[in-house]
Amino acid sequence: MRFEQIINILTKHYPFFIRGAINTVLIALVATIVGFGIGLLIGIIRTMPKPENGPERVLYSIVQFLTTAYIEVFRGTPMMVQAMVIFYGAPLFLGIRLARMPAAFFIVSVNTGAYMAEIVRGGILSVDNGQYEAAKALGMNHVQTMSYVVLPVAIRNIIPAVGNEFIINIKDSSVLNVIGVSELFFQSATVAGTNMMYFETYLITSFIYLAMTFTITQILRFVERRLDGPKNYQMNQQQV
Repeated sequence: MRFEQIINILTKHYPFFIRGAINTVLIALVATIVGFGIGLLIGIIRTMPKPENGPERVLYSIVQFLTTAYIEVFRGTPMMVQAMVIFYGAPLFLGIRLARMPAAFFIVSVNTGAYMAEIVRGGILSVDNGQYEAAKALGMNHVQTMSYVVLPVAIRNIIPAVGNEFIINIKDSSVLNVIGVSELFFQSATVAGTNMMYFETYLITSFIYLAMTFTITQILRFVERRLDGPKNYQMNQQQV
């Protein structure tokens, strides 16, 4: 029976599935955090006001071109292709031979950073113009306005999108099997090649992916509810 075969595969090969699941979550978590940092920096740069004097305007245009090129390249090409180009291209053109796990962290992080940059930019642009005007009226410069007024609101608004990127990274990390990273899909392929039971093995894999994404989704929703605070606020009317 299929069920008995599934139980047999789990009993015999569970260390492979556990190792792959741990590596998958680790890659997704690190890449989301690093990618958020990259996206935050680029998002702030892309929403900076254009300088008025000549040299600063030239530098501003160059930086804007480079950040736009980065976003378009990494959003416009599949991560599987990026993994192949970076992993096999680094030794050829840079003389750097990357180990598989560090390469995985780097590849998924720079890919995530491109998407995060647009998410952060959208979050910044979603902040009401009145916030900028109020900060300007208080005498704040651009850096102070972003640090104390805009970014706290923008980051709160984009938390669901950041959590969604984390979920996407868990699933998309499966493409790293093309460079031999021992994430969940790679380990599952090893198990399937050993027992020749492809349907049963990948059925187990699909349930593991579902369990990971569902659990993390519930955790993120809990965090969002905590950040929202109570829906009803009652003023303290006690007289002193």
